Amino acid sequence: ALDSMKAFLFTCILVPWLVAASARKFDQDSQLIPGSLPGRELNGYYNENLKSRRARVRTILFSSCLSARKYLPTCLLCVCLTGSVYCEEVSPDMTAVPTLPKETAYLYARFNKIKKISTKDFADILTLKRIDLTGNLISEIEDGAFSKLTLLEELSLAENRLVKLPMLPSKLTSFNANYNLLKTKGVKANAFKKLTKLATLFLADNQLEAVPHIPESVRTLHLQNNNITEVSKDTFCRSNDTYYLRLSLSEVRMDGNPVLLSKYPDSFTCMKVLPIGRYR
Repeated sequence: ALDSMKAFLFTCILVPWLVAASARKFDQDSQLIPGSLPGRELNGYYNENLKSRRARVRTILFSSCLSARKYLPTCLLCVCLTGSVYCEEVSPDMTAVPTLPKETAYLYARFNKIKKISTKDFADILTLKRIDLTGNLISEIEDGAFSKLTLLEELSLAENRLVKLPMLPSKLTSFNANYNLLKTKGVKANAFKKLTKLATLFLADNQLEAVPHIPESVRTLHLQNNNITEVSKDTFCRSNDTYYLRLSLSEVRMDGNPVLLSKYPDSFTCMKVLPIGRYR
């Protein structure tokens, strides 16, 4: 970070200052021969040349800062507040997860052009509690990318291009993968099984053909606008336990799926509310 700061100060402040100072001296030293041009033309000539020189100086200033920008530490490109980093709609385009301060607990890197999440991106940031990567171009996440984040509670990967889910940390309370390209084969059978604290699970607007395993702790489940064609007695309830009640699940959205829910009345007997969806 210190080297990056030095590069920024030298390239974006010192160099442009020297260029500007040189330009000012050039303006002072540049003299036209008296009488060589009429007064009006002389003023016009001087003004046009001065504007041209200043424009060149501004171009050098901008180019210097732009070339230095790629070396800047994250907190000069993004907004860093105590424990939080905001990197939203960064310009020029942010195509990878930025290097984060060690104490980062909350990362908001929404609406950028991040394409991939690797295991090294968060390997040293064990303090993370919330990661929001909504609205990027993520199509690949290495399986261990979040495995060391034992404090992570909220993860949003909505509005990306995922076709499969990585291994998720066990302490998640909220997971959002709406608006991706997920199919059932890309969601492992036990993808959510160990998430015993998960309260909200959003998998809407994907291409899922079946309902994945839903942890007992889930209160809000969004599966609308997928390609789910059927449900079974074990999807939400337990076929071998007629006394089983699933009281925590208070909202289930399955609208926008081909499944006709009225064909499966025994699949919802353990629930206190019926899923939202097509019944006729």
